[in-house]
Amino acid sequence: MNRRNFLIKSSLACGAVTAGLSTTNAFSLKNLNMTKNKLELSWRPYTLDLKHVFTIATSSRTTTPVMLTEIKYGDITGYGEASMPPYLGESQESVDIFLKKVNLSQFNDPTELEKILDYIDGLDIKNTAAKASVDIALHDLVGKLIGQPWYKIWGYDASKTPVTSFTIGIDTPEVVRQKVKEAEEFKVLKVKLGRDTDKEMIETIRSVTDKPLVTDVNQGWKDKHAALDMIHWLAERNVEFIEQPMPKEDVDSNAWLTENSPIPIIGDEAVQGIEDAIRAKGVYSGINIKLMKCGGMRNANKMVTIAKAFGMKVMVGCMTETSCAISAASHISPECDWADLDGALLISNDIFEGTKVINGKVTLSDLPGIGLKKI
Repeated sequence: MNRRNFLIKSSLACGAVTAGLSTTNAFSLKNLNMTKNKLELSWRPYTLDLKHVFTIATSSRTTTPVMLTEIKYGDITGYGEASMPPYLGESQESVDIFLKKVNLSQFNDPTELEKILDYIDGLDIKNTAAKASVDIALHDLVGKLIGQPWYKIWGYDASKTPVTSFTIGIDTPEVVRQKVKEAEEFKVLKVKLGRDTDKEMIETIRSVTDKPLVTDVNQGWKDKHAALDMIHWLAERNVEFIEQPMPKEDVDSNAWLTENSPIPIIGDEAVQGIEDAIRAKGVYSGINIKLMKCGGMRNANKMVTIAKAFGMKVMVGCMTETSCAISAASHISPECDWADLDGALLISNDIFEGTKVINGKVTLSDLPGIGLKKI
């Protein structure tokens, strides 16, 4: 690769995709008329129906509200999504209010990702799922204009994607065994814990499979000493890591568990965005990156770099989402130690086809953008 193309690819990896994107460069822009075309944002609410009641330490639900977004530029359309589980504090109404503030028509060049997304971030302090819906659609659009999938634009190796876990929510032993049977193709199971049935959950699963397990407590444990005893018990039963064992505000207890635990402790609710990733050093063994928490693909990719620089483990996770947001998140997965990208597999009304799970492994496609097709 010559120096010019190297600099082009480097700028893309950092998000500054405006540098040198002409028809003579390594990436070809399709039908791009910077003087006539305008970015057009549209959105509509959608409700995801879960195949099973989804129960975690703090709540249960059968649906998840989402907002589906589109950004058009000429005859090219990018797709995005905001998913709003209860703890994020967002709703279809709040996302609608945020998106009504967005004026993308002021931008002529969609490849100016940093400029556009800085504008989006500056519209409000929070609303990270709403911001992610714009970020994902914009990345999908730009990838299609360039004609490349984002893992290639970032320079990642698709063969290095991890297996994804499949989530088993808190339930009765009978339903838990049914869920494990449905997850037969998956190599790793993620078990929700945090109630007084924790040992029953694990023993039920261990009665039907010896697959490796990972666990997510969702801040459900309150006493660090009891938590450490439970972690040792779990480690003896082939549990590979514990996700967010203690309340996120209890930094000292989480740090103490990380120091004393025989297996990694991963920050989830405590690690929302870039600044939290920096603060996680010394508190957690690793971080769980989710697009809905951090505001989208741009920030997620930056968080990967930060975590690796600190020597921390990296997990890419998801909410219950369509294949749109799952596919977007999958593009950072080659740089991650673990993946939990089963959100679209937990719903019965997906309207997209995107990144596949084949023999339990996240499998990226060569389709441009985030690799998505509408069903």
